[in-house]
Amino acid sequence: MRKALVALALLSASVTAADLPLIPLPKEVKTGEGSFAVTAETGIRFDAALANEAKVFSAELKARTGHEPKAVREELRIMLPSEIRLDLDSSLALQPGGYTLEASPKGVVIKGKDATGAWNGTRTLLQLLPLEGGKSIPAVSIKDEPRFGWRGMHLDVGRHFFPVENIKGFIDWLAFHKMNTFHWHLTEDQGWRIEIKKYPKLTEIGAWRDSSPPYGNRNSDDGKRYGGFYTQEQIKEVVAYAKARHITIVPEIDMPGHMAAAIAAYPQFGNSDIPGYAPKVIGRWGVHPYTLAPTEEAFRFVDDVLTEVCALFPSEYIHIGGDEAPKGQWESSPRVKELMKKVGLKNGHDVQSYFIKRVEKMLEKKGRKLIGWDEIREGGLAPSATVMCWQGDGVKAAVDSVREGHDVVMAPNHRLYFDHYQRPEKSELAKGPEFETIGGFRPVSNVYDYDPVPTGLTPDQQKHVLGVQGQLWTEYMHDWKKVEYMAFPRIAALAEIAWSPADKKNYEGFRGRLDGIMKHYDAAKVNRAEPYDPPKRETADGSTVTTSLGIYQEHWPEFAYDGKPETFFWVNRELKENDHLTVAFKEPKSGKVTVKTGGEASQNGDKLDGGVLEASADGSTWKEVAAFEGGAASGALPTGTKQLRIRVTKPQKNWLIIHEIEVQP
Repeated sequence: MRKALVALALLSASVTAADLPLIPLPKEVKTGEGSFAVTAETGIRFDAALANEAKVFSAELKARTGHEPKAVREELRIMLPSEIRLDLDSSLALQPGGYTLEASPKGVVIKGKDATGAWNGTRTLLQLLPLEGGKSIPAVSIKDEPRFGWRGMHLDVGRHFFPVENIKGFIDWLAFHKMNTFHWHLTEDQGWRIEIKKYPKLTEIGAWRDSSPPYGNRNSDDGKRYGGFYTQEQIKEVVAYAKARHITIVPEIDMPGHMAAAIAAYPQFGNSDIPGYAPKVIGRWGVHPYTLAPTEEAFRFVDDVLTEVCALFPSEYIHIGGDEAPKGQWESSPRVKELMKKVGLKNGHDVQSYFIKRVEKMLEKKGRKLIGWDEIREGGLAPSATVMCWQGDGVKAAVDSVREGHDVVMAPNHRLYFDHYQRPEKSELAKGPEFETIGGFRPVSNVYDYDPVPTGLTPDQQKHVLGVQGQLWTEYMHDWKKVEYMAFPRIAALAEIAWSPADKKNYEGFRGRLDGIMKHYDAAKVNRAEPYDPPKRETADGSTVTTSLGIYQEHWPEFAYDGKPETFFWVNRELKENDHLTVAFKEPKSGKVTVKTGGEASQNGDKLDGGVLEASADGSTWKEVAAFEGGAASGALPTGTKQLRIRVTKPQKNWLIIHEIEVQP
């Protein structure tokens, strides 16, 4: 036993900060010599104000070590042969939620700036604890604090419903990565998932739909009744569970659009005076026309619902959606037209703004703040609203809102929608229709590279960026295993974006640490995806590539000459005459050259309609080798060719894919 401990101490002495399997990466890490062994004799000594944190942490250590640590309050002075100490120090020069962690062979001391900081320190210790072999913590000194105050993850339970135990498990993983906000999307056109005592039909009728689209055929129906909802007692249980883990739950009651389920239950709150009015709980995905009417009766309903929601959720913010609210029913409603004339509203966007501002006043009276998707800007933003920026890259909505003095949370579709493929679509669908997603390609590397602070903001304006959030929309997640597959390991990348200093981010370092974190997922039998490691931006032999063409996503020009059939260069615009892609060979070439353009990745094929293949020995004199026909060209390279150029000879509206340039001696 003694020999094993000595060997372990020598091993840990060689550990560097980069070797530690920590995500998110701490602000400051210094490694020491030796390690602290967590044994059956290890106990937890805690400040009286940290009783909750000690209780939860103790249970987690037991689950990982098999030993239940003895937990004693600091003032009791009970001797412990081996201890982990949880303490508070409000004088620490750290942001709220910050902590220090000192581990040596003698013990571990975690000090939090506040209780949340002490909790965050225990998350770091859990990640440092090996899953196999001796349970020891390497000697290390950590000083850490969060970059953003809002570190969130969203989950849609409207499209598909998930049991309480799944929600609790999800909260555990958010806490594991020092996330602090769970955005619970509770209502949708396809299902109302929260019990409201005053309006029982919301769950009696609104929680159930007649059919759903099956995997692989999104425009059809399976004919199976589907639904479910959370009782208020279950909601209280989940809120308490999250609170104990320093997670705030922000509930979303989406309005005035995405309300078909509620209107099916209570038709009088919709635009019942329009032709063909026949609301029902929707069985297909997408945006649907049913919106709440801006009537006093409907506003009383909204107020009643929010009263019960606020009683269940103590969060500072209440999310009211505000997204994708079609204006057609309002503009067809005689009742709404009369209102518009009465209060001076010009169009449906003004009606949207009128509705949101009324709801904001309701929430203010309840001591809460309104947050909504960026469509709440339509027609004018409510005075104190916070904007969750999701459309495109979110930058325009964010910059405009911040410059008007509003806070924002960055949640862009282009980077942080985890309902997109995280591995190439073709390879995923080859495994079966159950791997279908809404579309898009969002590998973990693309998530990691995102920076939530838009450029062009002053330091004071940057303070309005509260933080960042990932989204899990569940149209194509029929069960919890699929949710896990879509969430993990991308949640790890999101966590580091939200927590770690921007100047310390490095994908290669993150990717190395992710391997260690994924061992935790695997030990818990999380149905994670295998990370897609993007191909390196390099040619097959060190040749260089230049182009006049723009680049779509990460389909780099070098991929046209890297010898890998699965990669390709993809242009992001229409083609102009004399646009080019030029390869400067590392060594002179001769032989047969073949170029193929176009591919399945594009709906339009994106072949080159008009172009030539040209060779040069000096970079100034060019000789035509072949003309493109049907998107391909083939010819003989003159001896001593140093450069090969694909040149566009006529404009083309479609984009261009260059799959591979092949040179055979």
